[in-house]
Amino acid sequence: MAFSWWLLPLMLQALHGVTDATVKLNNGGFEDVVIAINPQIPEDKKILDNIKGMVQEASAYLFGATQKRFYFKTVKVIIPSTWKTKADYQRVTRESYDKAEVIVAAPYLKHGDDPYTLQYGGCGEPGRYIHLTPNFLTNDKLLDAYGPRGRVLVHEWAHLRWGVFDEYNDDAPFYSPGGNSMPEATRCPATFKGSYVVPLADGTTRPCKVEPKTQLYESGCQFIPEKNQNTPTSIMYVQSIPSVTQFCDKSNHNTKATNMQNKMCNYRSTWDVITTSPDFAKSTPQRAPPPSPTITLLQKQERVLCLVLDVSGSMGSSNRIGRLKQAAEIFALQIIEAGSWVGVVTFNSAATVQTQLRQISSDSVRKTLAGFLPTSAGGGTNICSGVRSAFQVFLKKYPNTRGCEIVLLTDGEDKQVNSCFTEVRNSGSIIHTIALGPSAAKELEMLADMTGGLKFAATDSLNSNALIDAFSGISSGSGDLSQQSIQLESKAKEVAAKKWMFGIVSIDKTVGKDTFFVITWSASTTPPEMFLEDPKGKKYRTKDFITDKTNLRTARLQISGIAEAGDWKYSLQNQNTAQTMTITVTSRARSATVPPVRVMPLIKRTHKFPDPLVIHAEVSQGFLPVTGAKVIATIEADNGAAVDLELLDNGAGADIIKDDGIYSRYFTSFKVNGRHNLKVRVQGQGKTGRRIRRQSQAFFAPGFVNNGVINMNPPKIRDDDIEVDVGNFSRVASGGSFVMSGVPPGGSKKDVFPPCRITDLEIKPLGDYQFLLSWTAPGNDYDEGKAERYEIKMSEDPSALIDAAFQTATSVNTAGLKMEVAGVKQSFQYNAENLKKSNGTSIYFAIRAIDGSNNVGEASNIARAVVLVPILPTTPDDTFCL
Repeated sequence: MAFSWWLLPLMLQALHGVTDATVKLNNGGFEDVVIAINPQIPEDKKILDNIKGMVQEASAYLFGATQKRFYFKTVKVIIPSTWKTKADYQRVTRESYDKAEVIVAAPYLKHGDDPYTLQYGGCGEPGRYIHLTPNFLTNDKLLDAYGPRGRVLVHEWAHLRWGVFDEYNDDAPFYSPGGNSMPEATRCPATFKGSYVVPLADGTTRPCKVEPKTQLYESGCQFIPEKNQNTPTSIMYVQSIPSVTQFCDKSNHNTKATNMQNKMCNYRSTWDVITTSPDFAKSTPQRAPPPSPTITLLQKQERVLCLVLDVSGSMGSSNRIGRLKQAAEIFALQIIEAGSWVGVVTFNSAATVQTQLRQISSDSVRKTLAGFLPTSAGGGTNICSGVRSAFQVFLKKYPNTRGCEIVLLTDGEDKQVNSCFTEVRNSGSIIHTIALGPSAAKELEMLADMTGGLKFAATDSLNSNALIDAFSGISSGSGDLSQQSIQLESKAKEVAAKKWMFGIVSIDKTVGKDTFFVITWSASTTPPEMFLEDPKGKKYRTKDFITDKTNLRTARLQISGIAEAGDWKYSLQNQNTAQTMTITVTSRARSATVPPVRVMPLIKRTHKFPDPLVIHAEVSQGFLPVTGAKVIATIEADNGAAVDLELLDNGAGADIIKDDGIYSRYFTSFKVNGRHNLKVRVQGQGKTGRRIRRQSQAFFAPGFVNNGVINMNPPKIRDDDIEVDVGNFSRVASGGSFVMSGVPPGGSKKDVFPPCRITDLEIKPLGDYQFLLSWTAPGNDYDEGKAERYEIKMSEDPSALIDAAFQTATSVNTAGLKMEVAGVKQSFQYNAENLKKSNGTSIYFAIRAIDGSNNVGEASNIARAVVLVPILPTTPDDTFCL
């Protein structure tokens, strides 16, 4: 059987444990958990002390909550370089702020101190990070509302690691249990005791009233839990109660509660989700108590990086060496952060040190560094010689190579590349890889995988600008966004002689410092005519651009001072033969105190057909989600074929929460195996970014009932009404490369993709046994196209609508229900005139779509309605207590 090279990274990963720098599970102990403190946080010993205490407390609490299976074994805390250096601070190696499991950072704008986890996947899928504020870590007054910090960390760890969701819901705080019962608080378990009151301005409370129209408690009503409970559950509801030490399981899970756990996980309990995780499958209960966590303090030092560039003979084809010069020059002059140390090594059959480490202290140093970039090619390919030479460059200044970075670019194959794997693994260095062209060494990505580096790929197609995008995407990951270069534009176009290339770049109020416009062209030595106009009408022309004598096909314009905010218009006229022209625009944050708008692509790095690939892009300003943007992902195969896909933030299909600033779509248009690269372009059209309430956050107790007396906590700062006008903005970001396998030759000839799962089914009772169902239409292939038909099922038992049981549940007559293209909001009124159920009966509905090839989509989230809820008294009995 022929060997498929794209399977090699997966095989060697299994053999050698080659992975990205992530948390490891070793005999029940989580190792290498990273907690990173943002560089903007002032030095505060109390933060470190309370982090240590929190981790110690959380480890013991987690061990008990998971029935003696899991605990925190080793934790690393990244201390900012802005803090004073101490003897017990070790050097950061492969850890980074951007990849940390827990980040400690001030909230952007005053929206409170809620600990939360950023979740962008579905049930059982890991989250991205946990966010804790310095005030949460140091203000002991918050412990009354959130509970001990260790318990909060375990609540958030369950979000992050196991993809479970909250069992309370601030957006739907009450539900009707059916029958003649009063409304109840959204919680798990339903037996959790408390009182329903409305806080008054004078500090007192009054009983809540029931709204006749909704049959739920009035707006402003709060459920105040009793401090002393007789139940040990549940951590995902209210972690602060002393008796709460467990997760809800199937014996006490509240299937009627209107919470995200029920919606996202189809009414499964949190413990059920945890017990079906990969962690649980490879764990067993521990016989002895776990050891105390080992906590290591690391401090970020200055950035040390070496460019290791292939100059073998194959780099002379397709103008690769010229494109390398263009792209690496942008990195040296514009991207690499000030204060960094940078060296240059070239290699073919052997390596040559072009320059030892030089500190980026001025523009003249940048220009000197750019002068060492290669312009000619010849010879064979010996990747390890380049890597080893880079190590020697580091060792000439530092005692070891730990924490140093290599940017490794190659276009050739090298059968001996694995000869230095052991050295690389033991070096403590990080290797970022750029595969140029279709023949780059297939083992290249393994160097990035084993060191936690970034992976990029660029084809020989000139129309993608992927090589420049790759170099532009190699940032420090330090968390200091004020120092990082941000790509505003990256566009390439083949232009005929005397024809034009036009465009607009929106420079918003969050950027404008160190702004560069870079124009490149592929063939002629005569530059195009270049015209640029700023928002106030100031014009720049060809004579204002600078062309380097060693790089005749690149022109660069640096805007002095701070670039004007607004739309910049450019016009480029090709002068001679038809050629590809590109424009790249980069800038930095306008102010160190106002975070810039940024885009962060998120994608799995290996993928096997026919599973759908889910592409996410987070668009944010600090921790403020930016909504209303147009987000386009471009997926380019290694043969140069590219497909554009618009990502959506509509809460349907691959997108789990509407308007949270995370834009998502399924991608299925694969034609070939091998490397693919991802690029995301974002255009904000003057929309307003709104800081929505994070869904996956620790419960803030409004107060407690102690021996019959209600004691209210100070109200937390509400974050619902904070809006920021981010204005027009442009952003481009490389999502790096990923490897595709399993695609049939020439692409699949048969329809193998079903419609996507509907995740936003809602139901509204209309009375007289009538129900209005609404949802977002799926597509023929996940969220693309139009499905053929729907199946709607109903049951009094939600478990009857899950998985295989769906087929045998009671069918709903869908006559007259029309199909819509993916993304369209649909509704259907169901008249259940033959439904003979008693008043207050709970009825559950689910829906799935089927395409023209009889590919069946997964059953939707399960929506609940209550039949004919009776009119209840407007106030509960004074003695009523749950």
